[in-house]
Amino acid sequence: MREVAIIGAGITKFGEHWRKSLRDIFVESALMAIKDAGVDHIDSMYVGCMSGGLFVAQEHLGAFFADYLGQSSIPAVRVESACASGGSALRMGFIEVASGLSDIVLVGGVEKMTDAEDVTFALATAAEQEYEVFHGITFPGLYALIANAYMKKYGLTREQLAMVAVKNHKHGSLNPYAQFQSEITIETVLNSTLVADPLRLMDCSPVTDGSACVILCPLELAKKYTDTPVKIIGSGMATDTIALHSRKDITSLRAVSLSAERAYKMAGIKPEDVDLAEVHDCFTIAEIIITEELGFVEKGKGGILVEKGETSLGGRIPVNTSGGLKAKGHPVGATGVAQAVEIFYQLQGRADKRQVKNARIGLTQNMGGSGASSVVHIMEVA
Repeated sequence: MREVAIIGAGITKFGEHWRKSLRDIFVESALMAIKDAGVDHIDSMYVGCMSGGLFVAQEHLGAFFADYLGQSSIPAVRVESACASGGSALRMGFIEVASGLSDIVLVGGVEKMTDAEDVTFALATAAEQEYEVFHGITFPGLYALIANAYMKKYGLTREQLAMVAVKNHKHGSLNPYAQFQSEITIETVLNSTLVADPLRLMDCSPVTDGSACVILCPLELAKKYTDTPVKIIGSGMATDTIALHSRKDITSLRAVSLSAERAYKMAGIKPEDVDLAEVHDCFTIAEIIITEELGFVEKGKGGILVEKGETSLGGRIPVNTSGGLKAKGHPVGATGVAQAVEIFYQLQGRADKRQVKNARIGLTQNMGGSGASSVVHIMEVA
């Protein structure tokens, strides 16, 4: 396998884009990435998109995006793994470059959610239809089950949950691409509308439009395009039961721990070697459990980790410096690639006010559904 590097990135501002179409926001980030990398062609393309068909009634997305990017002759494939579609697309692009099949690969992620007639219905297609969705449960409900079980088992407080949202909004206030760029308080979270007990509105990631892209190439060619390439040193993916009730312990996310173990093994590092991480905080409880599954803290101590400020900028292991899904936004197919863009900027020293000092190794963790799929990538300053 060849060593693979990211040489360029682009991202739209996340939010509600009523005057832009699905193709518009994808092409915007793709052109940004191409310009940033300085490449004059791309050999192939992978695009993560969870549900273009349900959100905007557009499928056949590989050809669709290649066409409107002016690249209609290249191999182009849409990748879907629910909310882990973007991270899965990055993994496919990584494999293609590593294998020697292509030299210059564009990996994108995109979603146009605000145009949808029924966002809840579209998102629910990532859950188990016969045993979960048919009976009326939604993703806030599923994560509320996880949160209640975790709080009972480990003593997590409602305030510690709120601290995740507060921390991520503070980080998001420093990110010009974030959907929400204002800080909030614990009281803001605790007084927000109850969605599914114990989760309130401010515990939940928003509905978002947005797109992000990166350009990959062999490390041996990277210095031709940039003085600061970022090497992908680990990639791991895993799955679990799609239905929550089929799992032995709903306070754990087994696919996350397995995907992390595989990525750490490939990279030849340990959790303590990671300088910062972007993780899938679709709900506040998710970030707490994910930090445990990634090995940043022992099981049951994720709430204490955030309470002590260890996951904040300036802490031991900054998590979601972009603002995460909670503040940056969560255009589901784009999220995994947007995480990679943040780590790329951080390792290049381009993150401005949210820059992590002396960052050399970063990690992304992107998850589908209630944890039925997870993708972890580890990146390092080349």
